[in-house]
Amino acid sequence: MPQGDKSAYTDKQKRQAEHIEEGYEKRGVPEKEAERRAWATENKISGGGKKSGSGKK
Repeated sequence: MPQGDKSAYTDKQKRQAEHIEEGYEKRGVPEKEAERRAWATENKISGGGKKSGSGKK
């Protein structure tokens, strides 16, 4: 998967990242930086893209 490809994320993860991004932009963070921070935050919260099976801890 190429870097920056968001296809491995669920719709919920994408919505959450969008909401986080909007919050950063409201605080005056530039758009590109807000997007980068939003996805970093979402990865920290959810552990990254879709997970399969019950092995996720």
